[in-house]
Amino acid sequence: MAKTLPKVDVVTVGVGWTGGILAAELAKDGMKVVGLERGKERSTEDYLHGHDELRYALRYELMQDTSKETITFRNNRKQRALPMRQLGSFLLGENLGGAGVHWNGQTYRFFPYDFEIKSMTEKKYGKGKIKDGYFVQDWGITYDELEPYYDQFEKACGISGEENPMAGKRSNPYPTPPMKSTRSLDKFAEATKELGYKPYRIPSANLSEPYKNQYGLQINACQYCAFCERFGCEYGAKSDPVISVIPAAQESGNYEIRYHSNVTEVIYDGSKVTGVKYVDVQSGEEFIQPAEVVALTSYVMNNVKFLLMSDIGQKYDPKSGQGVVGRSYCYQILPGATGFYEEEQFNTFMGAGALGTSINDYYGDNFDHSELDFIHGGVISITQTGKRPIANNPTPPDTPRWGKEFKSNSIKYYTRTLTIGSQGASLPYKENFLDLDPTYKDAYGLPLLRMTYNFTDQDKKLQKYITQKTAEISEKMGASKTVPNPELTDYSIVPYQTTHNTGGAIMGADPNSSVVNSYLQHWNAENLFVVGASAFAHNGGVNPTDTVGALAYRAAEGIKKYRKNGGSLV
Repeated sequence: MAKTLPKVDVVTVGVGWTGGILAAELAKDGMKVVGLERGKERSTEDYLHGHDELRYALRYELMQDTSKETITFRNNRKQRALPMRQLGSFLLGENLGGAGVHWNGQTYRFFPYDFEIKSMTEKKYGKGKIKDGYFVQDWGITYDELEPYYDQFEKACGISGEENPMAGKRSNPYPTPPMKSTRSLDKFAEATKELGYKPYRIPSANLSEPYKNQYGLQINACQYCAFCERFGCEYGAKSDPVISVIPAAQESGNYEIRYHSNVTEVIYDGSKVTGVKYVDVQSGEEFIQPAEVVALTSYVMNNVKFLLMSDIGQKYDPKSGQGVVGRSYCYQILPGATGFYEEEQFNTFMGAGALGTSINDYYGDNFDHSELDFIHGGVISITQTGKRPIANNPTPPDTPRWGKEFKSNSIKYYTRTLTIGSQGASLPYKENFLDLDPTYKDAYGLPLLRMTYNFTDQDKKLQKYITQKTAEISEKMGASKTVPNPELTDYSIVPYQTTHNTGGAIMGADPNSSVVNSYLQHWNAENLFVVGASAFAHNGGVNPTDTVGALAYRAAEGIKKYRKNGGSLV
């Protein structure tokens, strides 16, 4: 029988970026906060000898153990979903800091267009521009309303960047200057300017100089060692939750993290939540943690799973199109082109996770869609993240896969290859959703989350269009041979593509078409906040972390208001 513990003000389910931000903001405000983390504690000291590509980049040392919990996947409802036994398409986080520890650090804001996509699209192109079957809707908040929270998150991270000439207005400059440039970034900037575009440096959580944030926490300057994505930063130079926000909560004296605590249920009485049930995975003991406020802070997959398991809100039914929980799952597409150079070499083995230059000329509605059979777009970038030797072996497509010529080209093109990449926006479609698997269960006897997902016509047309633009840039940069990315077919759970999953518990202004309001407060349980990219009404064409962080700061403000006044916040 579960042991009931003393009641606290707030309990968060997961201690990554969102759980850490809520803890930092609420604990310093005097609230007693408990963070339940199913993994273990970790710190920068754990990464002192972590430059092991095989262990961390390929065998996913820092990530979720799929032997204990995973998801099942299918492309459509006619297929039987099967468990993802090895992390592939995306890399789920685990342990203190979650995926915020092993991210690259690219920290873009979404554009004003993203938050009012439906109204802006229909105003310019008419209602017929959004095709049937796509659940495209405004977010219930504008860019200008969210901007102060973007500013808070970027100050917490000390983001290094420069003004983006095509983005929404900023209340303040980036806290630190952009990172160093390199020859490959300079070539991209020169070529895109000649093509009439507006390049700018990628906003980076790998800092260009030492910085102290609003909590008094120190973040160091990047060493350009090329071990960012899939690795923790031993030098404390990549902003992550463990160094940027969690210590502020701990210093308040009002915060407790309980490790190895796997939540199994959000306790719901039909109008409010009263706490959560969790199991200590080391001892097997069960506990109930009562709380005035429960915050689900597990990014996407587990946020949605907890709502479905606890029967909070109307589950999405793809047959009728009714319901909201599990609806609007989105991903991203990756247009791009790779250029091979015969003479010029680039030090691509060096770099940092967010070292790069971008253009936004093909983002959102920054280009005319009148004659195009899709909407939105994506950022186009060149990055120098550091090409590690095991996972990077670029050769032209006509190279044999073994033998003398393969070896020769592998050596030759290791430093003579540049990729122009993009992240294409993803729109919610009626047949792409999350629900509970009826067959498979996790290590604790709970149903696995089931993903039903495939690329849509919108995805395929956007991929083809943006890929063409990236190839043009590659050729302008002087590549002797440019190889565009292939056209999309069916989505596959392997190989790795991006960890930018979104949706399933989306925000909005109407409870009939959203799960949470603009403070991420659940429509059906006023003391439940669902914080993460699960709230995204669609996925934009850049990395989601900045928007996740901004929404977490807004949710923290919402919890403060709720604790003071109670009731719905909108």
